[in-house]
Amino acid sequence: MTTLPLNPTDWEDLCQNLHNLLDRCVDQMRDAEDHPWQAPPDDLAKRYAIGAGGDVVARVMDQVLPHHGGNTHPKFWGWVQGSGLASDFVAGIATAAMNTNGGGRNHGINEMERAVIDWTRCKMGFGEGASGVLVAGTSQATVISLQAARVRVCPDVRASGSDVGLTVYAADGVHNATRKAVELLGLGHDQLRLVSTQNGAMDLQALQQAITADRAQGLTPLAIVGTAGSVDLGGYDDLNGLADLAAAEELWLHIDGAFGAWTRLADAPWRNLTDGIDRADSIALDFHKWMYVGYDCGLALIADEAAHRAAFAARPAYLKGTAEGLAGGDPWFCDYGIDLSRGNRALKVWCALEMFGEEAFSKAITRNCAQAAHMAEQVQSHGMEVTAPVVSNICLFTAAPDLPADQQSDLNAQIATHLQLHNATVFSTTDVNGITCLRAAITNHRTRDHHITEAIADVAKVAQLLKGSLG
Repeated sequence: MTTLPLNPTDWEDLCQNLHNLLDRCVDQMRDAEDHPWQAPPDDLAKRYAIGAGGDVVARVMDQVLPHHGGNTHPKFWGWVQGSGLASDFVAGIATAAMNTNGGGRNHGINEMERAVIDWTRCKMGFGEGASGVLVAGTSQATVISLQAARVRVCPDVRASGSDVGLTVYAADGVHNATRKAVELLGLGHDQLRLVSTQNGAMDLQALQQAITADRAQGLTPLAIVGTAGSVDLGGYDDLNGLADLAAAEELWLHIDGAFGAWTRLADAPWRNLTDGIDRADSIALDFHKWMYVGYDCGLALIADEAAHRAAFAARPAYLKGTAEGLAGGDPWFCDYGIDLSRGNRALKVWCALEMFGEEAFSKAITRNCAQAAHMAEQVQSHGMEVTAPVVSNICLFTAAPDLPADQQSDLNAQIATHLQLHNATVFSTTDVNGITCLRAAITNHRTRDHHITEAIADVAKVAQLLKGSLG
């Protein structure tokens, strides 16, 4: 039998090697605590240079698996990164075998994506007329949502090009995805109004004043971007208050809910943080953050399907649909976003929910919020200082509040690096009131309370060790 040039020379040998690889991968995920982040070796780029060939499966096990980003480890709380699930193995293997393009046509992936969107729609309180599309993440979902807002206000913009004078409003400190979106859409970030906050939430009075001032200047307010889970502090805007104002001003209300929208699944009091999210025109959120599934998987959820489709639908002749056959089926998700070529992101979410059940996610998200509060208690018990209220799953603190601000900043940054290199613990840092603080964003289903207790004790020890090196 002739061997095709891009087929394995021995399928049975490949099968055995893949069994070995799967065993190794399952072991690495099951024993995640034994596999923290480690600094990549200096010659890793050379090892990865194209052309070496050889036993690729063995090379993946020896040269690829050890050099991961660390976010599978139970003491990884840096930035906001999900931890990955065993269900991702199932989805990943099936996805590779099927190699399905989710841009359109009549096959099962479309129905699965609809099922995932519909489940999320219900959780967020959107009506049956809502629409959505799975994307790489919240950054892309924000572009899609604001484009739908823009086309609603300027129906001819897809034909006539960039419009002038549209303004967007968000809290000072909103995620950079919003700035990127207004730039990519041609509005310009000068048209993004960053509104002051009170107690971590957008000041509604200041927002109203900004909208009124722009109208007086002949500008056209387009959208308000509310935040459900701010990137630095984990804070939430008053979503009902924003919805009231958006309705009165006839503005599109978009919610950046990248991770924080998922408190909708949590127990009280954290569930109440998202009250009002059902009144939004659009939500951007990520499954790969606080729903823990593997990268990448985000969603643009839009309350009005017609507005969503109007912003993107375009079918040239080579994409013409038919009543029957493979070219049939509805919807084609290329009509609802930027991509025509799309992977099977929905399968990861579907496998996760079917394998573990919705209640497991509710418990994990609730536990992460409680763990952030527990971390704050541990910080204070060691004489350190929490530097912002713990609202949801984020805890910020400084290790040596008795030092001048600049020395606190230096020490906290050194502690973060030391723990990453030596203690298998990952905090990130951010600035609060002029001080670089340690920051834990707990979106990790593997974290247990004892990991937090141990980590904060390590912070206190390392702080004492490093204090002497400060100038």
